[in-house]
Amino acid sequence: QVHLAESGGGLVDLGGSRRLSCAVSASSFRSLMMAWFRQAQAKEREFVASVIWSNGRTYYADGLNGRFTVSRDNVANMVYLQMNNLTPEDTAVYYCGVTDSRSYYYDQAQYTSWGKGTQVIVSS
Repeated sequence: QVHLAESGGGLVDLGGSRRLSCAVSASSFRSLMMAWFRQAQAKEREFVASVIWSNGRTYYADGLNGRFTVSRDNVANMVYLQMNNLTPEDTAVYYCGVTDSRSYYYDQAQYTSWGKGTQVIVSS
């Protein structure tokens, strides 16, 4: 059983930065892939970034242009998403998810647990 809790959302100015956090509670972390997805209003949930818990390898959605960085702290059991140079198109609810599959990491159907999400609003 894995429990996830996101935090760090809020209102951000155009071009600003924000760091989201996801607290992870799990009986075993060894095989986990952690990911951030986001869902804008009236849109499908989409993949943003993921990180393999055991070795820190990361994956990103196309089009982020290096603005986002995902990381994990395997001592504090936290996953982070650093977001820079934010635009209104980044406005969404951001979700932390977990899977024990390393294939199709961009597919939300692979993820077995989710947090409740944290809202990020980028004002123009």
